[in-house]
Amino acid sequence: MAHVLVGKYADHVPLYRQSQIYARQGIELDRSTLAGWVGRAAAEFRPLHERLFEHLKGSPKLFMDETRAPVLDPGRRRTKTGYLWAIARDDRPWGGTDPPAVAYLYAPGRGAEHAIRPLAGFTGVLQVDAYAAYNALADPARDGGPVALAYCWSHVRRRFYEIAQGGNAPIAEEALQRIAALFAIERTIRGDPPEQRRSVRLDQTRPLIDDLRPWLEATLAKVSGGSRIAQAIRYALKHWAGLTVFLDDGQVEIESNVVERTIRPIALNRKNALFAGSDQGGVHWGVIASLIETCKLNAVDPQAYLASTLTRLINRHPASQIDQLMPWAYANPVV
Repeated sequence: MAHVLVGKYADHVPLYRQSQIYARQGIELDRSTLAGWVGRAAAEFRPLHERLFEHLKGSPKLFMDETRAPVLDPGRRRTKTGYLWAIARDDRPWGGTDPPAVAYLYAPGRGAEHAIRPLAGFTGVLQVDAYAAYNALADPARDGGPVALAYCWSHVRRRFYEIAQGGNAPIAEEALQRIAALFAIERTIRGDPPEQRRSVRLDQTRPLIDDLRPWLEATLAKVSGGSRIAQAIRYALKHWAGLTVFLDDGQVEIESNVVERTIRPIALNRKNALFAGSDQGGVHWGVIASLIETCKLNAVDPQAYLASTLTRLINRHPASQIDQLMPWAYANPVV
């Protein structure tokens, strides 16, 4: 069963193809049988998935992103668009001791309510793109208080890069050079303690940031309001407060690439399998992918972990000791 789960969610081999592979070896396993295994395994792993979310929401800083998860809609004989929302933690850039992890939650839509629900109880800094749904988390009236939103300089850079790719774009080229200088400083402080990172940023990065904004404003006044370069500049200026959060907090990154990397396996699975068989299949996808990708972040073999953990769950591992079943605990067992 662990082999099937890893094949589907880590190696992105759809169940119908796994069934064909087994058949070539003389093992008759119908796709429906394999799908049943996935569902039963996901049901066993649900408590671990829920506990993983609890661990993440206890962190002072998280990343969040969302991506499409197409789901079969039999009533209309076509697929509908669900979403997997990813919440990630990786404190290694500032020497944090909490293990890296990611948890995915399936939702039938992309509205603000789906961004709010997974983070109930979380207080801290959330690093995201500028999707408007996240704004609700920063509402002062939010239960538990507002979340501080930190935005991503990679998203700003991408807009100028796309313009520069067309050639003869001196403004975009200069913007890229200025942003590159910010990232160059970040490379020198990766892995340093938060206070040291903050000190370097205030000393070296803030002057560049303070010079960049008036340059953007002056440039915007000179270009056509409907041009792509104007749109790129307005994007940066509109989100300036969130883009500068990292200056005063050494635990915050300059970009949200941590969570974007966790989206790539979901995209690969979507490309190969095309869609989940149902909304419940989307839920299963989120549960199992969370454990597999967290294993990979902690250098744990997903198949060995899933096989061992499923065996322990079936043998009634005490619910009070569920933390012993987390992927990072498997990597560093208590003797």
